Amino acid sequence: MSTRILIVEDHADIRKLIHMTLEFENYEIHEASSAQEGLEATQRLRPQLLLLDVMMPGAMNGLDLCRRVKSDPALGAPQVVLLTARGQSQDIEAGMHAGADAYLLKPFSPLKLIETIERLSFSDTDQA
Repeated sequence: MSTRILIVEDHADIRKLIHMTLEFENYEIHEASSAQEGLEATQRLRPQLLLLDVMMPGAMNGLDLCRRVKSDPALGAPQVVLLTARGQSQDIEAGMHAGADAYLLKPFSPLKLIETIERLSFSDTDQA
């Protein structure tokens, strides 16, 4: 069974880059362009993993979405990887406090992204 991944990123070029990085792996890939759209897609699709940008326009950012997803057991407790240019220690701490399972700084290497997803996917199956 392939891992269902939801990419939540407001920049179309970055979403496309992430999608292209993952499309040759055994993943079912979905996309959302805002945190609100990401929440709706999470409720509908029940992905096993979310790749969330932290800074997004609108009433909800990636940290808000992470908190909501992690606090709602009805959403299936997906793994969350935050993708952001914000690399200060307080930013990373805020991301982990929001419930993120991993934190990658932009620009990140495609290999590092795949390694992170595989590590989280394997740890998720270990718990099942």
